[in-house]
Amino acid sequence: MNIIEEFNSAIAVERSILLAHPLYKRIKCIDDLRVFTEGHIYAVWDFMSLLKALQINLTCTEVPWFATPYPQTRYLINEIVLAEESDEYLDGRRLSHFEMYLESMQDMGANTELIDNFISKIHETKDIRLSIDSLSLDNRIKEFLHFTFDVINSKKMHNVASAFTFGREDLIPDMFSSILKEIQSAMPSIDLRGYVYYFERHIELDGDEHGPLAMKMIHELIGDDRIKLDEAKAVAKQALKKRIALWDAISDQLSI
Repeated sequence: MNIIEEFNSAIAVERSILLAHPLYKRIKCIDDLRVFTEGHIYAVWDFMSLLKALQINLTCTEVPWFATPYPQTRYLINEIVLAEESDEYLDGRRLSHFEMYLESMQDMGANTELIDNFISKIHETKDIRLSIDSLSLDNRIKEFLHFTFDVINSKKMHNVASAFTFGREDLIPDMFSSILKEIQSAMPSIDLRGYVYYFERHIELDGDEHGPLAMKMIHELIGDDRIKLDEAKAVAKQALKKRIALWDAISDQLSI
């Protein structure tokens, strides 16, 4: 069994729970979709933070420049950063995927005040833990964020890469695109073009480019180190458990 097969075996149960999560069937109208985005935006944002942690630690982002010891991973990370941080939006502008998501939320009338205030709080305090704790959100969403930054702060890049690689957007099933199109058809006055574009772009990149690149990164960072492999598998499993709890928190709001 190779490294990736070991990861897939370790997280098989959690992946199946996520892909069959009842949350998706509860998204039936635009109001439900707005609630979903208002919780999911934090997973979009912290994904970018995982990526930047990899870039800071595995490529050189300082002056004077020195070559880091991971030539293959340098290339992989820089390729992923290029698209995730400055991809082409449907109108030709260059935006990060977080900015795309945020703008698509505004287009559909979702509330972005909480996430906007959260980002402002981080700028103001420079304290991520304090900023997370100050959020008026379900504790499961805050725990999801805390876990991400605990992994980042560990400085163990094989674990950061694991959380990044195995907590990706391919955890959202193909049926979600159909749900979006049904809502758009039922509510033609609501602009979901940006949101649909975001998901289609993510699916395209994850399947064709970023997914395979991330798997190569896992191989280079772990190699034959059994301790790193076991640690990274445990992080992947825990990351998915936190994502399940995030989905549970959003689903509970839809059932109120």
